[in-house]
Amino acid sequence: MGKTVLSIQGEDFLVNGKKTYSEIIGSKEQSHGLLMNARFIQGIFDEKEDISRFNRFGVKKYDPDKNTDNLIASLDEWYSYGLRAFTVGLQGGGPCFTISNDTINNNPFSDDGLSIDSKYLDRLGRIIRAADEKGMVVIVSYFYHMQISRIKDATAVVNSVKTASKYLKDQKCTNVIIEIANEHNAFRSHPIAMEDEGMAVLINIAREASGGMPVGCSLTGGRYNEQVTRASDVILIHGNNCSRQKFYNLIKKVREISPGKPVVCNEDSQAIGNMEVSFNLHASWGYYNNMTKQEPPVKWGVLDGEDRFFAHRMAQGIGIKLDEIPREEQFYFHGFEPGMEYEGKRWLRVSSLYPETINYVNFYRNDELIYTCYDEPFSVFWINNWRQDPVLVEDMRGEWTAEIVLSSGEIISRKNRL
Repeated sequence: MGKTVLSIQGEDFLVNGKKTYSEIIGSKEQSHGLLMNARFIQGIFDEKEDISRFNRFGVKKYDPDKNTDNLIASLDEWYSYGLRAFTVGLQGGGPCFTISNDTINNNPFSDDGLSIDSKYLDRLGRIIRAADEKGMVVIVSYFYHMQISRIKDATAVVNSVKTASKYLKDQKCTNVIIEIANEHNAFRSHPIAMEDEGMAVLINIAREASGGMPVGCSLTGGRYNEQVTRASDVILIHGNNCSRQKFYNLIKKVREISPGKPVVCNEDSQAIGNMEVSFNLHASWGYYNNMTKQEPPVKWGVLDGEDRFFAHRMAQGIGIKLDEIPREEQFYFHGFEPGMEYEGKRWLRVSSLYPETINYVNFYRNDELIYTCYDEPFSVFWINNWRQDPVLVEDMRGEWTAEIVLSSGEIISRKNRL
């Protein structure tokens, strides 16, 4: 490896000695040095309890290697829109809408943390090498709160950090950022990984064991910790459940605590309005589509609707020239796609290229008002910006209308049916 050599200069990322995006003719200076990214946390996902539970969404038999191959195959497309980094987890992440992560065994670490399942490492290595060839960075996340409990104790946690970091060092990775844990403050089983002092120690251990790779650790949406922020080389934040103002305040606060470092949001939501805040503050933003990008089997490509709108807004912010999306295609009514039903449930929502222009969305079934949503992403039974309750398929018969009321007063209608 070594075609893609990542370095840090103040708040900026450089690849092979040049600020990211500066090589793109016509790119915007505000984007130079950023790492626009996406959460592809299930890139090496496996399941040691009952893998057949993931034979769904149109996939007849889930295959971990094919899942990784499909991710690698999607990278060229994502790169063309400006994506330069993505997060992959050794312990994956939790499906939000289907199978409880408490029942999944996706832990590759041995009980004592002294070894890692070679099949996981093979898939991870393939991803890192593919990204290296394409000029992309992989944020390698070690722990997930619903899987770390499978590791024996604090000593085993430390061993796991050393083992994973030594693997990355031995592979001579030059395009990796280490995330010790995804939202470590949500951990309960191991205080060393949950508490701020313990996490600061683990960050230092990973930096040393990896040979000096940049290291950070995220907390739950909108949260930060002073010790972790100061210990990190890259300040990793999550924007889940943040309004644009709250997200702005978060970026300002972590920079105040530990100035002169790059800030990377590596998980937010489909609420792409928050991305504008990141561009304006010269912070990197991470797209997280928990329906199509965190529910194995994952559909890794740039799909219609949310993915496409994120990709175009990212390219816009960077200054990559693309054909305009026609006005009639700038609103999409999700939840009726073939194969996306699970146990008689579907998840209905509206996405837009410019969600900031939407005042609210009325959802009708057969002309009966079912729900009104005022906040992005505009979903039926909204809980927060990364989660919603399902609609039962038995209640979906007939015609559905999304009445999209713009701030200008204009009304756009989108209709769909099963």
